[in-house]
Amino acid sequence: MPGANRRDMEEKRLLNHTADKEQRPLPGRSNHAGNVSPSEKKLQEAICVLLVELCERFTFFGIVCNMILFCTVKLGYRNYQAAIVNMCFVGTSMLTPVLVGWLAECLVGRIKLVCICMFLHFLGTALLPVVAFPFEDIYIDRRHILHTLTKREQKIVFYFALLTASLGIGGIRAIVCPLSAYNLEDCGPKELLSFFNWFYWLINLNSAVVFVSISYIQQSVARNLGFLIPFVSVLMAMITIHMVRGEMIYKPKTDSSLLTTFGVIASALKTCCVRYRYFSGGMTNWMDHAKENYGGQYSETQVESTKSLARLFPLFAFQILYRACIMQIPSGYYLQTMNSNLHFSGFVLPVAAMNVISIVPLLILVPILECINSYLFSSKNAGHSPTIYIVVGQLSAALSVMVAGFSEIHRKHFPQVEQTLSEEVLLVSSMPCFHLAPQYILLGVAEALVTPSCSLLSFWLVPERIRGISMHFLTLFNGAGCFMGAFFVQTAHAGTQG
Repeated sequence: MPGANRRDMEEKRLLNHTADKEQRPLPGRSNHAGNVSPSEKKLQEAICVLLVELCERFTFFGIVCNMILFCTVKLGYRNYQAAIVNMCFVGTSMLTPVLVGWLAECLVGRIKLVCICMFLHFLGTALLPVVAFPFEDIYIDRRHILHTLTKREQKIVFYFALLTASLGIGGIRAIVCPLSAYNLEDCGPKELLSFFNWFYWLINLNSAVVFVSISYIQQSVARNLGFLIPFVSVLMAMITIHMVRGEMIYKPKTDSSLLTTFGVIASALKTCCVRYRYFSGGMTNWMDHAKENYGGQYSETQVESTKSLARLFPLFAFQILYRACIMQIPSGYYLQTMNSNLHFSGFVLPVAAMNVISIVPLLILVPILECINSYLFSSKNAGHSPTIYIVVGQLSAALSVMVAGFSEIHRKHFPQVEQTLSEEVLLVSSMPCFHLAPQYILLGVAEALVTPSCSLLSFWLVPERIRGISMHFLTLFNGAGCFMGAFFVQTAHAGTQG
C-alpha cells in the first residue's frame, strides 16, 4: 500500500505540472498579444469561437435542409434511401469530432489538423453545389453537344463531398469549438444549465434562419446560390486562421483519454472472465479488477473516474432511442411534408421551412425554463429538475412519433394533386402541410427539455478531469442514435415490402 500512495502522490504532482503547462500557448508561437488585457483577450476568444460555431452550423444545416429533396428529385433515390443517406450523414458528423479529437491528442499536431480539417470542410462544401449545378444551362460546347455528369459520377462526387464535409465538421467541433473553449470548469449546476440552454437556443436560432432562407433559395429562387455555403466555409477558415495566429486555440488537458477509459473497461472485463467471478477481496465494483492493487494495469484515479462515467451509461443508452426520434425531423417528417400540400395563399412553402415549427417551441421555452431554473436551483429539489426535464422530454418525443403515425394514416385519405418542387412535378396528398404541425411542436418541446439537461448531467456528474471524455461518450451515443434511426427505416421498408 505505501507504493500505491507514493504513485498517487506522483500522479497529483504530474497533474499539477500539466495544468500549469496548459496555461501556456502551444510551442512555436510567439506571444505577440502582450498588450491586450485578459478581459479583452477573453472577449476576442468568445467572439471568434461564436462566429466559427455559427458558420459551421450554417453550412451544416445548409447541407442537411434539402438533402432528401435533392436525393429524390435529382439523384433518383427512393424516399427511404434518401432518408437513410441524410441520417447517416448527420450521424457521421456527430461521430467525427470524437475521432478527430483523438487524432489531435495522439497522432497529429492540433494546428496541422486544424488546417487539414478546414481544407476538407471547404472541399466538401464546394463539391456539393458542383453536383447540383445545372450544367445544361452553360456547359455546351461549340458543336452544341450537351455535357453533363452521369448519375454514377454525380453519386460518387456526392458521397465524396459528404465524407470530406463531415470530416471537416468533426475537426472544427473538436479543435476550434470544443466546450472547453467556454471555460465551464468553475460553473455550478445552475450556471451550467443556463449556459447549455442559451447555447442550444443560439444554435437553433441559426438553424431557423438557414431553414427559411437557404431552403427557399435552393428550392425556388436560384439554386446556384447554394454556392453561398462554401463562401461561409471560407469565412470560417479565415476566422480560424486568425484564432491560430492570435494564440486562441490551446491544447486541452491530456491526463485522460477515450483510450484510457476503454482500456479500463476492457481490462476489468478480461480479468473478470479469467477469474470467472466479478467480486473478490473486498471489491465493491467489477471495474476494481483493473486497478494495479488487484492485478490490473491502471491507477486507482483512472478506474474511479471510469466508474463515475459508467454510472451515466443508462442515460447515454436512452439517448439512442431519443436521437432516433429526433432524427425524424430531417427524414420521416421531411418526407411527410414533401408529400403534403405546400401551397399557402398562392405561395409554395419550402419543405425544410416546416422544420422551423419544431424550433419555435425551443426558442420560446428557453426563457421560460430560465425563470423556472432560477426557482428550482434555489430550493432543495435542485438536483431533480434536470432528470424531470429529461423524462418529460422523452415522453414528448415518443408522443410526437405516435402522432406522426396517425397523421400519416390521415394524410393518405386525401386525394392526390400535382405539385412542383425543384422544377419537378410530383403527385402529393392534398392535405395541407400544417396538419403536421403538432408532431413538429412535440419534438421541439422534447429538444428544449432533453438536450440541455443531458449535457448538464454529462458534464456535472463526473470528475473534472474526464468531463471532456463524458461529453465524447454523449456524442458517441447521439451518433449511434442517428444510425439506429437509419436502421429502423431500412428494417421497416424491408419488413413491410416497401
